[in-house]
Amino acid sequence: MSLYHETVGILTSTATHTGSLKSRIYGSKDLKSPPAQVYALAFESSKWSAILKEVVEKSQLLQKERKLTPALSILLVHDLLLAKKGIALPASHGLRVTVEKHKARLQSEFTRARIRRKCPTVDALRAMVDAELGPAHPRWIRVNTLKSTLDEQLDTTFKGFEMVPTVEEVMASASTGKKVICLDGHVPNLIAASPGVDFTKTEAYKAGALILQDKASCFPAYLLDPRPEDGDIIDACSAPGNKTTHLAGILHERGFAEGQRILAFEKDKHRAKTLERMVATAGSSHVTLIHPGHDFLKTNPNSPEFRSVGALLLDPSCSGSGIVGRDDTPEFHLPSSPSSLHAFAFPPARKVTYSTCSVHAAENEGVVLAALASDVARVRGWRVRGLREWDVRGEVAAAAGDEEVAAATGRKAVELDGLDGEGVEVRFGSGEDDAEGPFERDAGGRIVRGPDGMPRLKAGKGRVVDEEDGDEDADEDDEGDADDEWGGFDD
Repeated sequence: MSLYHETVGILTSTATHTGSLKSRIYGSKDLKSPPAQVYALAFESSKWSAILKEVVEKSQLLQKERKLTPALSILLVHDLLLAKKGIALPASHGLRVTVEKHKARLQSEFTRARIRRKCPTVDALRAMVDAELGPAHPRWIRVNTLKSTLDEQLDTTFKGFEMVPTVEEVMASASTGKKVICLDGHVPNLIAASPGVDFTKTEAYKAGALILQDKASCFPAYLLDPRPEDGDIIDACSAPGNKTTHLAGILHERGFAEGQRILAFEKDKHRAKTLERMVATAGSSHVTLIHPGHDFLKTNPNSPEFRSVGALLLDPSCSGSGIVGRDDTPEFHLPSSPSSLHAFAFPPARKVTYSTCSVHAAENEGVVLAALASDVARVRGWRVRGLREWDVRGEVAAAAGDEEVAAATGRKAVELDGLDGEGVEVRFGSGEDDAEGPFERDAGGRIVRGPDGMPRLKAGKGRVVDEEDGDEDADEDDEGDADDEWGGFDD
C-alpha cells in the first residue's frame, strides 16, 4: 500500500517539487518502498496520465468511489490496465478490490480512448505515447581513464556492440533493438550507446571504470582543459562528482604535477558524502581534497591554501530549465551576486569555466556579461574566449546587450573581444542539457586544435572558452539529475 501512497506524495507534494523526478525519489530519506519501484510507477503513470484521465473521468470512478483521490486513481488504473502483474497489492486489499470491481467499465473506456486516437492496437497506442515523449536520447558513457582505457572497454564491456558513425544511428536503435555505440567526436573517451541498455550491472560500471554522464556535463572539465602547469584546480559546486572525477581523469592522462590537487567544494554535508563515495569509487581520492559543508562563495581568494589555484570550474545552482526529462516547472532561481564572479578574484587563476542547466538568458548570457562588467574582471583582465566551431550558439540579442549592462552597472559597455556576442556562450540544443560561458585572463597564449579537431587550450598563460554543462551538479538539487543519494555514476 505504501508504494501507491508514497508515489502520490512524490507527484503531488509542492515541498518536493524541486529537481528532477529521479532526484526527488532517490534523494528522499523517508521512502519505505524501493526507489526504483516508485520511480517506475511515477514515470509510467505520468506518461499515460492524459489518457488515464479520460478513462477515470468517463468511467465516473471518482464519483462512485469517494475514498479514491484523483492522483491515486491514476496510479491504480495504470497498473490495472497496463502493468503486467496488475495492481501491486494483495487480492483482498481494499484499494485493489475497489478498483477491480470497475475493471470492465475501465477497460471499455480505455478501448474507446485508443480508438479516438486511431490506434488499432494497444501496442500502437503505446508507440504513440512513447513518441510524444520525443526522440530517445543516447546513453552517454564516459570511460574513466583513472581505471581503464577506451580500447580496453571496447574490447570488453562493448564487445558485442556494433560501431556506427553517427549519434543519430544510435538514437534510431531504440526502435530496432540493436545494441550500437558511437565514439563522440568532441569529448575524448565519451561513448554514445543505445537507449535503454542497462550498464549499471556491468563489472566496469561497478568498479568505477565507466561513468554514466551526459555529453553536456562533460563539456566543463573538457573545456577548462586542466593541465599540470595550471596548479591546483577548484570545482566550486562538486556533488555528485561527475565533473570532479572528469577533471582527475584528464589530469591523469597528462600526468599530475607534484603536489597538484583538485579542491572540491560542496556546501551541503549530505551531498558531500555522495561526492566522497563517487571520488573513492572513481579512484581519484589521492588527488582530490574535498571541502564538505564549505561554501565556495565564502572562501578567501587570498588565503595561502589557494596560492596555487590556476583554474576553476563553476557549475552553480540554477533553474534547471534545460535538463532533459524535466517533468515539472521549478521555481525560477537566479544565480546569486550576478554582477561578479567570485572565481575572478583568485590571484593566480588563469582559466574559469561557467556552466548551467538553464535555457534562460538571465542565467547564462546575462551572468557572463555582468561578470565581465565587474570591477574585478576589468582590473584583472578577464575576458571571454569564443568557441566558434560549435553550431548551437547563445542568444545573440542577449549576449550583445552591452547598453543594458552598461545602464545596469553604471559602467562602460563590455567589449566582447570582437565576437559580436556570438562567442559568449555555447549551448546544447533544446533537450540536450546545459549552457555555459568561459573566461580567460588577458595574457599571452592562443587556442590550438587538438587531434580530435576541437579547440584546445594551449599550455601556458591563461585562457577560457565558452562551454556547456548539463548536469546538474549544483550546490542544491534544483539542477536536475544529481541525486542527493548517489546510487552510482549517473548524471
